[in-house]
This record gives sequence, C-alpha cells and structure tokens, in this order.
Amino acid sequence: MKITKANGKNEYALINELKKRSGETDRKIVDIVSSIIQGVKDGGDESVREYTVRFDGSAPKKNVIEKEELSEYFESADPDFKKAITDAKNNIYDFHLRQAQQSWMTTKENGVIMGQRVRGLHRVGIYVPGGTAAYPSSVLMNSVPAKIAGVKEIVMVTPPGKDGSPNPYIMAAAAVAGVDRVFLCGGAQAVAALAYGTQTIPKVDKIVGPGNIFVATAKKLLYGVVDIDMVAGPSEILIIADKSAKPAFLAADLMSQAEHDKMASSVLLTTSETVARATVREIERQIKYLERRDIIEQSLNDFGEIIICDTLSQAIDFANELAPEHLELCVEEPLKYIGLIDNAGSVFLGSWSPEPLGDYFAGPNHVLPTSGTARFFSPLSVDSFIKKSSFIYYTREELAEAKDEIVTLADTEGLTAHANSIKVRFEK
Repeated sequence: MKITKANGKNEYALINELKKRSGETDRKIVDIVSSIIQGVKDGGDESVREYTVRFDGSAPKKNVIEKEELSEYFESADPDFKKAITDAKNNIYDFHLRQAQQSWMTTKENGVIMGQRVRGLHRVGIYVPGGTAAYPSSVLMNSVPAKIAGVKEIVMVTPPGKDGSPNPYIMAAAAVAGVDRVFLCGGAQAVAALAYGTQTIPKVDKIVGPGNIFVATAKKLLYGVVDIDMVAGPSEILIIADKSAKPAFLAADLMSQAEHDKMASSVLLTTSETVARATVREIERQIKYLERRDIIEQSLNDFGEIIICDTLSQAIDFANELAPEHLELCVEEPLKYIGLIDNAGSVFLGSWSPEPLGDYFAGPNHVLPTSGTARFFSPLSVDSFIKKSSFIYYTREELAEAKDEIVTLADTEGLTAHANSIKVRFEK
C-alpha cells in the first residue's frame, strides 16, 4: 500500500479517485438490463426461466421453496453453523427491535384530533446473491428488520447453483430469518420479476439486498415502479489509528474489506509513521495465507492508501469528508471521539471491535451507505420497511376558526379551487 503524508491536498485527491468508482453505469449494461426488464415484463415466468438458463447455466430443479422446506434445510445444517446463525439472528433482532415506531394520536381541547399511523409494507422482496458471493448474513440483515416492521410477506430470490439446487446455507438462514418463500432465480430478471410480478412470483412493494452491477442497475432503473433500499457502490473501510494501535490488527482489517471486490477501498489514517510502516509489513506477511490474495492485492493497489496525519483532529475531518461505509477508531479512548463523527455508515470503536463483528454478529445492520452517501443516507433499519400516513379530524367550529387564513394562503398561491373547498362549507 502507498504511504503518503497529509498536506491538505494528497488526502483529498484520494477522495476524488474513490468517487470515480461510482460514476455513471456503462451504457451497454443499461441497455442489456433494460432489455431484460422489458422481456420479463412481457414474458413473465417463461422469460425468467430463459434468462436463468442463459446466465446461470441451468434451470432450477424446482422454482419455489416453501417455508416448510426451508425449515428442513436448517435442521440438516451443520450444528456449529446453526448455532452461529441463530445467535447472530438474536443479536440482530435485539438491536433492531429498539428501532420500532408506534402509531400515535393527539387530541386537543378544542376537539381537533391528529395523528400518524405506522405500519409495515405488505410484501418485500429480498435479493440474495448465489455462487461464490453467497452471504447468509445478508439474509438476516435484510429480513429481520422487515419482520419487526410488520411486513406481512417476505419473498426471497436467489440464483440456483450450476446443478439447479439452492445454496443450503442461504436456505437455512432464510428459515431462521422468517422468509416466507424463496424463488430460485437471480440477476436483473429476478429484480424485474419482483417489481412487476409474474405468473408465480408476486409483485412486491420494495426490493432490498446486494447484487452485481446488473442487479444494481435493474434496481436503479425500476425505482419508482417499486421502492429499493439503495444503489450500493463498492465496499469501503476507513481506519483511524494512533500510536497505540496494533499493526497486525490494522492490516487484517484493511484486507478483510479489500477481499470483497477489486473495486473495494481500504484506507488507513494514522498519526504514527511507525504504525504506518509496520502495517505495510503486516499486510505483506498476512496476505500470503489468504485465499482471495489476488483480489486483495489489486484492491489495495488501486484504491488503498495509508495517510500519515499530524493530528487525530485532522484525520476525523477527513473521515467526515469521505463519509465512509465503515469507520474504525483504533485509538486510545475511542468513545471520546464518537461525538465528532458526523458522516459514517457504521462506527467501530476500539481495537476489539473489528468490522467483521458488525458484518456478521453484533446486531447493527451491515447494509450501509457507500460512496460518500453516508452524508445523507442511513443504514438499513426497521424504518426502511414501514410506511406512515397522517390523519386529521376538525370540528365545524375549529374549521370556521381557521377558514380565513386557509383561504388567504390558497388565494396567494392562485389555487382558487382550494379556497372554494373551504368557503363552500360556510355559505348560507
């Protein structure tokens, strides 16, 4: 990894480089995905099947797996996996339960009643990648908040394997998370099927979950037909470390993010040149034993950097500007600095709170804003799966009290029919 000295220019040049990763989608990909979407809209199940054979190599042995069969996958899973996925689910549930909102109503002395209804979406679709990028943890992170929100039905889509069978770990996680049905299809065709509905795949209100560029593009194009969680860019981690940080830990955490994708970004800001150089040596030592070494090396080479800062304050200013998906504070007394972090998807405090803890187990959601969007987006949560509507009740007397001011505002905006709606109620 390259080591540079912060000078007010070098570090911000890095931000510009990282922003290039999330530029406009290639026009050819947009055209391909648009064609697939139209094909599924017109052809339904038959088109989904054709695209599945073309892109995944074979049709699934069965198109849908019901709840009872999901339970069988869980029961037959390895005991260690069953315990790990169940404990993770419980932690995720406990954290997200605290986010639940309640409907409310207020009654004023004059008889006016106002309030807000909060309720879960009717049906949500979850996309789960298959193949080498099969993530049972994502099943939990997307499903558990939806269940707490009161979503009535959770439908999952995931590509079949080359032999037409589903990934058993994903099926077991679906059982734990409370998924109602799983359809074995993937790619842009699965997203289109969820958005429009087919003969067998029901139309959903919202689509969540990670995927490749074709899946992400389909979600982006279909936003408006259906709601989506976010258009996620490449994964990223920013670590702030002082002289107390352990280089072995820093190296391991940087590489844990880099192994996601050649486009992933891993950046270390440290006030210690000794720590910076020791971290590079640790990367060179540890990388020899990692299976995804080629991906890690390219990611660190293209989008990784170690920047030496004069102060932790300088590092925090940079972090707020970058607005990273994951931010680790590997410093003495990390709780002192949490109040200074304005822009980050998820913050990991201290050397014993590595990013994979959040990815899998602790409880906070791992579906996080990327590419600087933590400046205005939040992690996936229970709020992502609810809708709100307000209600108003006025008596005749109270409307009479307010009518002149309402008419004044309506007339000011030139909306005379609005004004008339009020006036007509008080004509003699």
